[in-house]
Amino acid sequence: MTATSSTASVQLEPTESTALNARAAARAEARLLIDGELREARSGRRFDNISPATGKVIGSATAAGAADMDAAICAARRAFDETDWSIDRELRKRCLLQLQAALEAEREELREEIIAEAGAPWMTTVMAQVDWPLDDALLYPTELIDSFTWERELGVGKAGDGRRRVVKEPAGVVAAIAPWNYPFEIVANKLGQALATGNTVVLKPDPNTPWTSTRIGRLIAEHTDVPAGVVNVVTTPDNAVAELLVTDPRVDLVSFTGSTHVGRLIARKGADTLKRVFLELGGKSAMVILDDADVDAALPNTAQVCFHAGQGCAVNTRLLVPASMYEPVVNKVIELFSMLAPGDPARQDTVLGPVISATQQDRILGFVERAEASGAEVLTGGDKPVGLHPELAGGYYLTPTLVAGVDNSSEIAREEVFGPVMVVMPYSDDAEALAMANDSDYGLSGSVFSGSHERAMGFANRVRAGSFSVNGGLFYGADAPYGGYRASGVGRQNGIEGFEQYLETKTIGYL
Repeated sequence: MTATSSTASVQLEPTESTALNARAAARAEARLLIDGELREARSGRRFDNISPATGKVIGSATAAGAADMDAAICAARRAFDETDWSIDRELRKRCLLQLQAALEAEREELREEIIAEAGAPWMTTVMAQVDWPLDDALLYPTELIDSFTWERELGVGKAGDGRRRVVKEPAGVVAAIAPWNYPFEIVANKLGQALATGNTVVLKPDPNTPWTSTRIGRLIAEHTDVPAGVVNVVTTPDNAVAELLVTDPRVDLVSFTGSTHVGRLIARKGADTLKRVFLELGGKSAMVILDDADVDAALPNTAQVCFHAGQGCAVNTRLLVPASMYEPVVNKVIELFSMLAPGDPARQDTVLGPVISATQQDRILGFVERAEASGAEVLTGGDKPVGLHPELAGGYYLTPTLVAGVDNSSEIAREEVFGPVMVVMPYSDDAEALAMANDSDYGLSGSVFSGSHERAMGFANRVRAGSFSVNGGLFYGADAPYGGYRASGVGRQNGIEGFEQYLETKTIGYL
């Protein structure tokens, strides 16, 4: 009787996602933005937007077809070729600051929208989901408009018959293709740099998270002086429609963030028209604890695999531990993971929310099941939680998972799982730890912990990755270039390097 009462009381705990989802749906913008007009698809079709927290449909978005995408590309091409957007820096600054003000005015609505459609826990929205990018994703490139070296003189050339000037100018029409895991953060950073450099944009958000981008489209249309066609927002669940952005010769550059598999497809399909591509792709980053580290200070960082259910490309998912410290470290991680129960993302105390979809949930469980079948040991987690509130029972939740008994050759240690799953592996010395960290198809991120700053920095300098954390240091920011080596991508987003990515270089000789 006592057990029954206890179970009933757990199920009756209030959930907040149902009410939040209703508020987000009531405020959502579902229309496309094409050539300055907010409108439905020509076909009139829509597609469902599903809450990861509940598994229920919370609304819909416009399902663009090929004709809508063609119109968006045409508008972007015309706006680049026929308006002053590409050359009027003052206009660009004014419009970006107008968009910044409009976004700030709807910060809380945006926050709830991301919780609703991405399943992102509230606490992630006060960091990289909303507040951090809202503070600098548009403002940093806007400030660069004034400080960037748009032209430089080279002086008289070798022939002595004229001076030479190097000029930076926008690439043209940019296809910005965004993923579902950080829908505002990634879109804001793409838009900020592409627009500040004078390009026009066709933005294609992921169909799992359409509303944050269509909201930006509405704000641009209603609260800025952005000329018609400079920004177009096209939502579609149809991959064939999205592919037009990659194959159309009117598009000059593709800026894509997503999986390595899709990145390879984009690179191949864009090659026919020799498009420039920026690809920010997957990762399988290592968290390395050296033998002189403060373990108690380092281990809370393993919880990052549970933030937003591990759905981040830079998440450290391989834990490398000295063999002499292996057992106590593993026990502490198990203890920490046991305190991170999946829960309602709308609650401010939830760390681990749902994954994005039933498909992704099944995919993650498949990795764990295949690892176990191959001899790995699942030390904790690896399943769906029980005892959730009935309103959350249809959501896509997983327990924090720690897998042992594998090496770098195993699938679960090499492939990007993109869920709350960490593998732990012992090593003998620093040289082996470095070799293991670098033994990956990816090279996006990683971290190292040591009691010696010099030792940790020396280790970090030898890891082949585009970003790295030493003793918990944070590399994130709109001023910090972000991207990876090898299968983690091509190019960088943010920073001066990301700004220049959206520019062409012209050399002029003159008398």
